Amino acid sequence: MDSQAADDLLRRLVPQVVGVLTRRFGDFAAAEDAVQEALIDAAAQWPEEGVPDNPRGWLIQVAYRRMTEQLRNEQARRRREELVAGRAPLDRRTAPPADDAYEADRDDTLTTLFLCCHPALTPASAIALTLRSVGGLTTAEIARAFLVPETTMAQRISRAKQRIRTSGVPFRMPAPPERARRLGSVLHVLYLIFNEGYASSAGPDLQRVELSREAIRLARMAHDLLPDDCEVAGLLALMLLTDARRPARTGPDGIPIPLADQDRSLWDGEAVAEGVALVTGTLARGAVGPYQLQAAIAALHDEAATAGETDWPQILALYGLLERMSDNPMVSLNRAVAAAMAHGPATGLDMLRALEADGRLAGHHRFHTARAHLLEMAGDLRAAVDDYRAAASLTTSAPERDYLTTRAARLTASAGASASSRRTLGTTSSP
Repeated sequence: MDSQAADDLLRRLVPQVVGVLTRRFGDFAAAEDAVQEALIDAAAQWPEEGVPDNPRGWLIQVAYRRMTEQLRNEQARRRREELVAGRAPLDRRTAPPADDAYEADRDDTLTTLFLCCHPALTPASAIALTLRSVGGLTTAEIARAFLVPETTMAQRISRAKQRIRTSGVPFRMPAPPERARRLGSVLHVLYLIFNEGYASSAGPDLQRVELSREAIRLARMAHDLLPDDCEVAGLLALMLLTDARRPARTGPDGIPIPLADQDRSLWDGEAVAEGVALVTGTLARGAVGPYQLQAAIAALHDEAATAGETDWPQILALYGLLERMSDNPMVSLNRAVAAAMAHGPATGLDMLRALEADGRLAGHHRFHTARAHLLEMAGDLRAAVDDYRAAASLTTSAPERDYLTTRAARLTASAGASASSRRTLGTTSSP
């Protein structure tokens, strides 16, 4: 197993191991610390000795020992302090015997996910903590998502852990009423984890497959837990329909391939069929939420045999509903592109001018990418080149930057060739 595969395995196993220890010891923050120590041991031993046959069990055993030692050291320290103070020993939690049996075969990741979305935390803190503890994202990646300095995000996550520790909440799946209150944050976290896996915000690779797969796995678990919740089903459908295109999204060089240019025969037909069935079933039940609408849009893309057969008027209508529901500038950006595809680039560019005046996407590379695409459709190649270059300077994803730079270079060459052709025609036609 290469180092990248080992890293992916560890990222997937960490929330499961944290869940086992939190369930056993009742201390989420301490469990995380013990698992981090186990990861250090794994990083030192696995490259030389090889990955164990049961890596999850190995991590649980090592972290379990670390946490037991930590508890016993803490109890010894407290006893010394109590003796010095002349007080009677307090009734405190004791460390379990070293050979005490514990469940190691149960996957507590979903319970950990609901724990991190505790109501004692602000939604932003809950999402940040869950992205770190369950999603495996680095503090720097989360800071970029929230547009704050890394030190600020580290402090926020640390405070969130402490808040959960002092809340005294037991480690178990919350009762239905409490579960319903936390579900919105849980789904949002899974959505963000999937998006980071499907289109990495930074780094040398466009996709982090292990993240998107883990998000799909957890969404399946949530759907099994709540089979009648339409938004849970909608989110799972959205992930499946989007991830189905993954095999066709990049070329051999890792550079992104636009949706219209992808080889649709490479798409995962089984994932498309499952996603379409899920979203069709949820839309028939009545109340519709944002994840269902996004899944319906993804289904329209996936069901089109060719890019030219895409039902853009229907997609535009769905984005209109989604925009009224969410007031998200990214939705407005996508709606402008859909309007351009349905009614021509001038319509989309008018909508982008209004969105630019709004200011919420100022300095975001996706705005410049979308406008460059519409300007290219309209034939304004020089203006499109400027926007492609602006987008390339703003993105932190190396594959996206390479694609945008290449696109700008090709359009520059095309614009130059057109200008040269016009000059030649002007010369030959003059008297």
